[in-house]
Amino acid sequence: MSQRLDPVVLTVGEALTDVVVSPDGRRAEHVGGSPANVAVGLAALGHPSRLTAYLADDDRGRRLRAHLEGYGVQLTEGSLAAERTSSATAHLDAEGVATYDFDLAWRLGEQDLGGVGHLHTGSLAATVEPGGSAVVDLMAQARMAGATVSYDPNCRPTLMGRPDDARQRIEECLGRSDVVKASLEDVEWLYADAPVLDVAREWGRLSPLLVVVTRGGEGPLAHLSASGATVELPAQQVEVVDTVGAGDSFMAGLLSGLLDTGLLGGSEARERLRRATAQDLEPALRRAVATASWTVGRAGAAAPSRADLH
Repeated sequence: MSQRLDPVVLTVGEALTDVVVSPDGRRAEHVGGSPANVAVGLAALGHPSRLTAYLADDDRGRRLRAHLEGYGVQLTEGSLAAERTSSATAHLDAEGVATYDFDLAWRLGEQDLGGVGHLHTGSLAATVEPGGSAVVDLMAQARMAGATVSYDPNCRPTLMGRPDDARQRIEECLGRSDVVKASLEDVEWLYADAPVLDVAREWGRLSPLLVVVTRGGEGPLAHLSASGATVELPAQQVEVVDTVGAGDSFMAGLLSGLLDTGLLGGSEARERLRRATAQDLEPALRRAVATASWTVGRAGAAAPSRADLH
């Protein structure tokens, strides 16, 4: 499983401007959006990375394009059709933890899956209409075309409404995924007091071969649904500047590690993931922890390279 594979990864979802408001009221703008952060994170780690987004030809849109292209992310055709570029305002508390308000528009046109080995999506892209339903259909099309699929629900109650409203769509996406990453906050919002491992097992029955739940300072919990194996790793100790983009950096690191070990990137990789052991999984989890730890030590959704991690 050590053979390096370089399948093209297509990430589908929002690219937007993060307006970060510090506890003292200072405001700073960073390029962001959960799927865009993952696409950048993968490119920074050396993977061929494409992004389907919904940007406008305005100041924020041009800044986002320059940021994405600077990392080597290729924007797909139709990504520049919006009337305005979306934004998310992140309000930081005294510990650097962010809560969000959104000004978001999202549509998805026809997609070319030719040459794509892995599709990643999630967050608001799979929820906000009219683009959300098209994303769900695209996930099914990608799997039929032989690509592996990953999903991050990245729950945002401000736009998703009540848990009962969001749960059906999220579980629909789970049923079209091979790998799912969620935060402890996502799980608690969706299922109240349900034990995390019980939720991971139930999600695994819907389709995903790997379910990973990040738990902040407790480190991630990973469940392999085919074997029933569970892996837990400790978090790294790091001085937190803010948590903006931390989950996206973890997702990029996880996908990078799985791609490197041949556990994602096509139908054969899916079968290797189905047979994977806890030991096979650990390198990807360790990379995910390392990328997230690097990001929280810096302002905004910073993305590390392989050299940064060493």
